[in-house]
Amino acid sequence: MAIYDTLGATYGRTRQPDPRIAAQIHAALGNAADVINVGAGTGSYEPPQTVLAVEPSHVMLAQRPPRSAPAVRAVAEHLPVRDNAADAVMALLTVHHWSDLAAGIAELRRVARRRIVVLTWDQQIFRERFWLVREYLPQAAAFDDTRAIPTDRLATLLGGAHQEPVHVPHDCTDGFGAAYWRRPHAYIDPQVRSGISMLAQTGEDVLAPGLTRLTDDLATGRWHHRHADLLALDTIDVGYRLLVTDS
Repeated sequence: MAIYDTLGATYGRTRQPDPRIAAQIHAALGNAADVINVGAGTGSYEPPQTVLAVEPSHVMLAQRPPRSAPAVRAVAEHLPVRDNAADAVMALLTVHHWSDLAAGIAELRRVARRRIVVLTWDQQIFRERFWLVREYLPQAAAFDDTRAIPTDRLATLLGGAHQEPVHVPHDCTDGFGAAYWRRPHAYIDPQVRSGISMLAQTGEDVLAPGLTRLTDDLATGRWHHRHADLLALDTIDVGYRLLVTDS
């Protein structure tokens, strides 16, 4: 996770929580009296009842807003809390970064008294439905192939889980991978890309040819002609999934 000491530098500017996604996450947490956020980053989507954030990157921790929940620098595989420490534990867009997935999930199950909520994505759906990686940046999809966790495997490790689609709004304020699906010019911005791990970790040299083609297609109107159907949509399902399980 030291990678986020580099990649996370712009998160405070490009990764603001989206209120519609926040509502879905908070609904999934139910009436939990206390919540621990694992792989917490800058604190996006933490509900008011969050009692602890766990994050290995000091750069990410430094960007947490004032009056956030208390935070500790640690990894998911070794959570520094007792058994059954909180009603609910959440882990949002983080499990693909863990060095030992099974150990991390075992820790979530150890710490949660009642519920675990995990936000992740289905790589097969993402590859098929998201135009950016399908048409312009297949190298980024190939990188994600190496780290994406199949949702069925994750559900099994959790001891069974209900899966909810997380639709991405066209004006999503949280700049994760597919947030700009209806705002293609955003992907030309290096600052936007630096806040998206699949692009930042794939590397600028590798992405350059595809970004050049995207720039040209936007300038000529080819992108808008090819994707006119997207411009009529308010939300899209490109594979993001919320996994919810009760202990």
